Amino acid sequence: MRRISMVAGLALAMALMTGCPKPYPNCDNDEACKEHNEVCVQGTCQECATDTNCKEGFACQANKCVPKGPECTLDTQCGSGRICEAGKCAPAQCKGDDQCKGGKCQNGRCQEPSKDVCSSNTDCGEGQECQAGKCVTAAPKECDWTPVRFGFNESTLTSDAQSRLSALADCVKGKSMKITLEGHADERGTEEYNLQLSNRRAAAVKRYLSDLGVSARSLDTVGYGETRPVNPASNEEAWAENRRVEFRH
Repeated sequence: MRRISMVAGLALAMALMTGCPKPYPNCDNDEACKEHNEVCVQGTCQECATDTNCKEGFACQANKCVPKGPECTLDTQCGSGRICEAGKCAPAQCKGDDQCKGGKCQNGRCQEPSKDVCSSNTDCGEGQECQAGKCVTAAPKECDWTPVRFGFNESTLTSDAQSRLSALADCVKGKSMKITLEGHADERGTEEYNLQLSNRRAAAVKRYLSDLGVSARSLDTVGYGETRPVNPASNEEAWAENRRVEFRH
């Protein structure tokens, strides 16, 4: 009995010397919190004390592990020579335009060259034109349908007529349209001769347009001789106006 009493007394003394474990969540060290996967922070078991106590992708805030927020949302949060990309600070993409392969360096990022910027129509795509430095849809091209004039008793085309027909060919090529070429003559000569002359004039215009790439199937010819004058007077000015090929479309 005396021996048992001595052992009990020794155990009591040891307990008094070491102190009893504090009840959870109170603690003296991390070991006291280990069972709960926590650490001891200022005498209390907590989920974390620093970010290293949290798993990847989490940070320690108010002794709790919470998902990390973005490192940045603005370039200004990243310091000089760095930009914010996908919530993280990264080196700037460029310092000058020469590093952007034809684009522009703006705020450390390469901007793709705008396809709408232009200095002339040649910088724009098909069906566009350059207006105020930007490529815009070109307005429909208006064809010049002014009648083609001929010399007295002539069915050959003058250089001026050829130039005008070249512009007209460029305007109508690729368009789905039917054009009637109406030949006319002035009042001098017989009615039969003038009818033949007006037909030759219409045929000359058709041949020239066809040679320039206008589909011959889209071109019809008709001769009216002297029967449809635009100027009924009998003088050189009126006769010059009446020697013509008109376009109906």
